[in-house]
Amino acid sequence: MTNSYSITRQNKVCQLKDKADYEKSTVHRILDAGLVAYVAFVQDGSPVVVPMIYGRERETLFLHGARKARLIRLLEDTERACVNVTLLDGIVVARSTFNSSMNYRSVTLFGTPRILQTREEKLHGMRIISEHTIPGRWAEVRDSHENEIKMTGVIAMQIDSASAKISSGMPEDEDGDYDIPIWAGVLPVTSRLGQLQSDDRVLPGVKPSDALRALQDRVL
Repeated sequence: MTNSYSITRQNKVCQLKDKADYEKSTVHRILDAGLVAYVAFVQDGSPVVVPMIYGRERETLFLHGARKARLIRLLEDTERACVNVTLLDGIVVARSTFNSSMNYRSVTLFGTPRILQTREEKLHGMRIISEHTIPGRWAEVRDSHENEIKMTGVIAMQIDSASAKISSGMPEDEDGDYDIPIWAGVLPVTSRLGQLQSDDRVLPGVKPSDALRALQDRVL
């Protein structure tokens, strides 16, 4: 098994090629840090993009939605989908608007979506998604009711090809611009989980689990 995704016309990064990375470990690391995936496909000849929560198991991405939702029905009928996850790390403030940009970590995936039909498949996908979003929570909550499982749509998409694109560091200005007395640098952008806020109807004496407390202040 290769450690990199094959570079094809579909997943090849054409703009700023030096920022491209096709290593599976890099793609997986960015996927595992994100929380929302933007899923794109074609409906009746027109493009559609929808945000979805997700989870990854090796080379399979699981996407979650309501079973009767329009998106799930459309993905069930499409032969191809594209998924993007982007994490913004900073605003790059250059000495010109042309060289100003963003620091980011981004992945784009391509694959064929497949809706999970059996109870066992759906529960497995639901667990992967739950553990991606809130690690350790699946074991703490009550079991899903049968009607909840039936109402949930889970899409499995094998990652056929993928690429990552990472931008970091200070602005790269034109040589002559460095003599201009204008401040330049980076304004960091941090995605961080906050502090737990208790529901007013939590029973007296019930405290958050260790798994939940461990998520507080986590940087994505």
